Amino acid sequence: MTKQQEAALETMREWLAHPQELGKAPAKIEIAGEFDLHDQHYYILKYKKSLLGKWLVGVCGFEDGETLEPCGHTFSQMEPYDPADALEKCQAMVEMIRQYWMDRAREETERQASAGPFSGFVLLSTQEWDPEAFKAQLKADWGIDYPPEDGEQAGANDDNTVAVFEADGMTVAVSLMDFPVPEGEAEYWANSNFMDKEKAVAAAKAHRAHVLVAILDQMSQGRTRRQMGELYVKLVATLLKAPNALGVYTNGTVWLPDYFIQVSEDLKEGHLPLLDLVFVGLVRYEKGVCGWTNGLRAFGRDELEIRDSQRPPNEVHELLLNVSGYIIDQDVTLHDGETLGYTAEQKLHITRSEGFNVEGMSLKIEF
Repeated sequence: MTKQQEAALETMREWLAHPQELGKAPAKIEIAGEFDLHDQHYYILKYKKSLLGKWLVGVCGFEDGETLEPCGHTFSQMEPYDPADALEKCQAMVEMIRQYWMDRAREETERQASAGPFSGFVLLSTQEWDPEAFKAQLKADWGIDYPPEDGEQAGANDDNTVAVFEADGMTVAVSLMDFPVPEGEAEYWANSNFMDKEKAVAAAKAHRAHVLVAILDQMSQGRTRRQMGELYVKLVATLLKAPNALGVYTNGTVWLPDYFIQVSEDLKEGHLPLLDLVFVGLVRYEKGVCGWTNGLRAFGRDELEIRDSQRPPNEVHELLLNVSGYIIDQDVTLHDGETLGYTAEQKLHITRSEGFNVEGMSLKIEF
């Protein structure tokens, strides 16, 4: 037996032992043949769940006939092994696996193409913003200093209402807009702040100007989306300390200064300020509780939704927030057809389709 054949057998054993597959190593496994397809080398494997069980068929592939590292094409539909059609079954499984990964690549391309910027609107009661005070506060809060001592500020206009500078290797734009957020957007979305709705709406209605803050993606190469998000939180938290700051319109809601600043303090403990980066909305319809996230798209991920749940609203909120934190912390991507859960036994199915309470595609979690 060649080393590659041994590698194929061990790879299939490990695949079958996964809890979502056979859940244990096969009682018996053998090489039953091999073939080439799409410039890759594959082995036909037959195995038994138990010593007295029937033979089942599986496939394992490698980039070529020499390497010992499998190419990721290891699979079995646990169909009976028959020498007459084993090759046909294995070729069909390979095509299915290839299509699966092509679909995943297409989804990822779509996600990255639709990734939104880290940006928001700090609402002001007056048409004033003091860049020098902001600069001093940013240094005091986070140790961020600009412009560099040996250079000029990246950009500024004559009346000193725009600051474009580099911080932690990322390019930032902060600018005063001496008018309210257009089309009543802030007032409308302030209603989604179920934690402090009345005060959020009042703040939105009272604002007379706003500061637009954004991390310029195209000028922040080499930084992760998480690093960009954390810098965004630092900037907004500092802007909210201005005496005329009323709140921030971001991620589909309006947060009040005290709340946003308090959450931002998580950064100083080395934790992700998740509640500043992802908003979880809730609404009850006739069929049950619906929840959604707003903020994951900035991380290049689909937003999450739960529809018509019979669970209490706090459980829906907690699940969406926990899954969001898992996605950002672990830098993972969830896909259509997968499952997730708090335990090995819990399997919450995921479906990717057009959003219901969010724009674009979203991942629906059955809960």
